[in-house]
Amino acid sequence: MRPSLKITSSNITILATLLLFLVLYGIGSVMFTGFFSLQVFLNLFVDNAYLIIVATGMAFVILTGGIDLSVAALIALVSVVSAELLRAGVHPMLVIPSVLVLGTIFGYLQGYLICRFDIHPWIVTLGGMFLARGTCFLISTESIVIDNPMYRSISNAKVPLFGGASLSVSVIIALITVAAGMYVSKYTAFGRNVYAIGGNERSASLMGLPVYSTKLAVYTLSGFCSALGGVIFTFYMLSGYALHLMGGEMDAIAACVIGGILLTGGFGYLIGPMLGVLSAGVIQTIIMFQGTLSSWWTKIVIGFLLFAFIALQRAIVSRREKSRKPDALKKKDSQKAAISL
Repeated sequence: MRPSLKITSSNITILATLLLFLVLYGIGSVMFTGFFSLQVFLNLFVDNAYLIIVATGMAFVILTGGIDLSVAALIALVSVVSAELLRAGVHPMLVIPSVLVLGTIFGYLQGYLICRFDIHPWIVTLGGMFLARGTCFLISTESIVIDNPMYRSISNAKVPLFGGASLSVSVIIALITVAAGMYVSKYTAFGRNVYAIGGNERSASLMGLPVYSTKLAVYTLSGFCSALGGVIFTFYMLSGYALHLMGGEMDAIAACVIGGILLTGGFGYLIGPMLGVLSAGVIQTIIMFQGTLSSWWTKIVIGFLLFAFIALQRAIVSRREKSRKPDALKKKDSQKAAISL
């Protein structure tokens, strides 16, 4: 029996994101000589590896119906702490696990405040954002250049592919992160709990699902992904600076929305944020090839795309609500009939 690909409300957003990426890449290939090459395509991953990792962690948070505004500030904090420790002579093999633990604990504490005291994630993670960014300036107000040999060798390391093209080590880590996220979301009880909580937290609680521990784990995971993204970003920039990625949390959220993750939670695929990041990367690459447009046009185009995808999400939600109403009415009628009998 041949498998059939049907466009349904469950897959229309991810198909729309994939179509958007292909159309944008096709437009760039037609408009500019040299755009349609393997290295240009791979550079989309190389330049955005850190954001792919952060968006994957953010996707789990949004799937539960939450948000994490501290991710970009945490990346900046990781870069500054890493640069300062390396400048003090600490070995990189000790620096990297230390900043990963720092990010994980940071995410755990935010999750603890949200779950233990039932505080809205916007408030807690906004506070976390200011705390992380302020700590960066407390450590150093200047940009710290990283000249550690190990960091430089990792930054310059290339994985050769056919045709003379190559990938960086950071891309391999990002792809492994996405693959792990897809597996966890689809094949583990934790992933199913995340979707259930995002669909209806009260129902998930009444069903006996571990709401508290799942939400706590989600924010801890987001902190770890932010720290890992910070390590990758430090390899990419070879510097630590408190003003790194100002507003970068919005890029991660935008990648999730364009990638089909429903902002109210409970719906979306973990591969979507990566496609959202790549779509934004294509827009940036087109502007670079064009040469005369300001890079701010990337933000303008992403703004229009966000409006379009939010409208698409709203249409999906409205359709689902309408499809549920007849079932609800039938249930009420059957209950009335039972009472009258």
